[in-house]
Amino acid sequence: MKNLPVLSINQFEQQESLVNFYSNDLSIHLKKNAKIVHKPHSHDFYLCVCFAAGEGTHEIDFNSYNIAKGSVFFLRPGQTHRWHFSSPAKGFIFFHTADFFHFQFTNTNLSQFPFYFSLENTPKLQLDDFQLNNVVKHFDVINKEYYGQLAFKKQKLASLINLTYIDLSRYYTANVSKKDVASSSYLSILNALEREIELHYKTEKTVKFYADALNITTKHLNRVTRATINKTTSEFILDRVILEAKRLIVHSNNSLSLTAEVLGYFDYAHFSKLFKTKVGITAIAFKKKHTY
Repeated sequence: MKNLPVLSINQFEQQESLVNFYSNDLSIHLKKNAKIVHKPHSHDFYLCVCFAAGEGTHEIDFNSYNIAKGSVFFLRPGQTHRWHFSSPAKGFIFFHTADFFHFQFTNTNLSQFPFYFSLENTPKLQLDDFQLNNVVKHFDVINKEYYGQLAFKKQKLASLINLTYIDLSRYYTANVSKKDVASSSYLSILNALEREIELHYKTEKTVKFYADALNITTKHLNRVTRATINKTTSEFILDRVILEAKRLIVHSNNSLSLTAEVLGYFDYAHFSKLFKTKVGITAIAFKKKHTY
């Protein structure tokens, strides 16, 4: 099987004045890009898609989510996904690079939005009819602005997606009890931890390494992960390792032993046992299950 394609924004038809942003009517987007978007792939940009109609399944990092009217999905760079539709999909889609957003909002980070904050947070939001009507209006305005030729286009698009993300964040967090929301300091530490794990998970697996990097004790770091995601820090680190293992096992031509070595495990038997314990099936069985 060929390596998983990583799509860039410049692979999609764009307005000449914009190189870091793309928007389209969803049905048009799917038709124009049918050769590349229906097979498993990942992106080097942020993606947000809103379904006004249609049914099917959306597989993101090997987790399946139902697609229905009112479904909104958020993908961060590097996440793998594929979708299958059982009825025609309608709605809107847009994507952008981190630079496109951060250039306009230097004091705001995309990770402030709950759906981009952590891979632990679900990438799906299900809207009711009232919420969907509001969100579709946002997407429609974005799409019209994208295809228009008015002054300050880039600035307005950045402002529009920021407002859209704000409303979506309000809907996303509406059902979260205040007592279940961790303190801002804990969330800040978790966000910093996830960034450190992303940089070092292939070579560093110990809690002490990450605690030292964040200048806190291992006890406090475990307290933070327990309070925010109900996992130990070791479990959180291992989850990232296993996710990458799944991606490599299914979407690369690496042998299983080479995959283990890439992830820092030079004893394949140990890696194999770890994978089966965590996933429930062997690496070979997982590869067969997800080979399309």
